[in-house]
Amino acid sequence: MKSLPSRRRLAALPAAAWLLLKPSLARATADEPARLTGAVAFDLGGNGQQVPWRITLYVPPGEVPADGWPVLYLLDGNAVTATAIDIERVQAPYPDATGIATRFVVVGIGYPGDDPYDSLRRSWDYTPPPGRSYPPAQLGGPPIRTGGADAFLRFVLDDLRPAIARRCRVDPSRQAVFGHSFGGLFVLHALARAPAAFSHWIAASPSIYWEDAVVLESIAELEKASPNGARVLLLAGAYEEALAPFQRVAPDHEARRARLASTRTVELTRAMTERLSRISGVTSTFSLIPGRTHMTVLPEALNEAVAFFMQRSG
Repeated sequence: MKSLPSRRRLAALPAAAWLLLKPSLARATADEPARLTGAVAFDLGGNGQQVPWRITLYVPPGEVPADGWPVLYLLDGNAVTATAIDIERVQAPYPDATGIATRFVVVGIGYPGDDPYDSLRRSWDYTPPPGRSYPPAQLGGPPIRTGGADAFLRFVLDDLRPAIARRCRVDPSRQAVFGHSFGGLFVLHALARAPAAFSHWIAASPSIYWEDAVVLESIAELEKASPNGARVLLLAGAYEEALAPFQRVAPDHEARRARLASTRTVELTRAMTERLSRISGVTSTFSLIPGRTHMTVLPEALNEAVAFFMQRSG
């Protein structure tokens, strides 16, 4: 009877010979789409003129907290939901190492399709009224319209939140919303319109300058409202007020510099933080993220958002 090869001899075999000894390893399985662990997706809203929103819902494993799950809502869900879910999966199970008080639900509000952004729809959904009309981004495309933030806020509060509550038990007192750029602009507008809707508001690189800083009109209304208990985090990247090294040598560096001077993201976000902090019932904090541009700030901004929302107090 032929003896089996020793472990040392097996280790010395080339890969092809090893597969001959183990034919089951040679049978390759077909590729399949990667999964977003623990998440489901569904469409919600829309009508005859507009396709629905694509919602991604992640509920962590384990026992539901006594008061229900805290929920983090994300705008531009196609672009950021996977990152937020990974933060939850990697950090929340280890509170002693991360300071995260408990596990939490993630809700990404996106659009059908695989692209990270739908520029046409987000331009409408995230911008305050009255809005304007702009030429099409592509030849033959529809015009770009702005000013739909109030309608989008109604969708989030009246349609989406009940749909999430039907799918998992939530803590209504621990709800956060995160938005970046136009999404950050929406967060500030929504804060003014419905300051009790969320316990935590996170606006990263908000486009405060947009349409002659129309959002400031909303903030003026908030100053009259005396909200109770709203906690706000505003963030920006350090390279939103000065060009990043790679941008300084770009052929269009002067146009980039002019764009920064026009949007004034860091300056206006700092000023907004100070203005909100003077409103009774609002706690407002600013964080400048070093080494990041408007587009690269997102991972760190999400990480800070989770810490801000979920950090245990003691």
